[in-house]
Amino acid sequence: MAKISVSILSADFSALGDTLKTIGDGGADFVHMDVMDGRFVPNLSFGPVVIGSLAGKTDLPFDVHIMAENPTDMIEQYVTENTEYIVVHYEACPHLDKTLRSIKALGVKCGVALNPATHPAVLDYVLDITDQILVMSVNPGFGGQSFIPGVLDKIRMYSSMRAESGLSYKISVDGGINLENVSDVVDAGADIIVVGSSILNAPDPLAAIRSFKEVANAHTR
Repeated sequence: MAKISVSILSADFSALGDTLKTIGDGGADFVHMDVMDGRFVPNLSFGPVVIGSLAGKTDLPFDVHIMAENPTDMIEQYVTENTEYIVVHYEACPHLDKTLRSIKALGVKCGVALNPATHPAVLDYVLDITDQILVMSVNPGFGGQSFIPGVLDKIRMYSSMRAESGLSYKISVDGGINLENVSDVVDAGADIIVVGSSILNAPDPLAAIRSFKEVANAHTR
């Protein structure tokens, strides 16, 4: 069954507590936290102080996506009582294996994200220790972008590799997902669907979450 992870990048930052309540009431499965440093990606979002302040305000697990240079130096700051995943970018980690093992040593699950142009084969050597692969379906840095259809082949490839190798990593997809394309993403093999503006900017975010879950689950293989 595909899970819905709601990104709060599109939320009203002055009312994040209310946003967490809405996400929980709507039946979402994760809160997706986009950490941006203004260098790895051309935007700034929030950091450990904000994420730490939200810990304990919801029962939902946090899926922390670090879009920053030198993420190994900061991962410990994002471990909270709610943190389930910490995801770093392949493109930002010269020693990816070491970084992923460092995350797991902190008692949370590790993940690795790839930009749309990055070939999936670059992760071959860490698939056995990775808990989540985050396939970016937009170029990271800003919310509200259009989905890049070419990443569907990348999702299918990771799904096939997982089945053939007997591995258990989850496949997450982030960027430009809406009710028109979410079924394609799930059909390709995604387990976690990251949605931001299509939910939080909807007239009724609660209804939007439920609609995403209904469509995603109808297409879960």
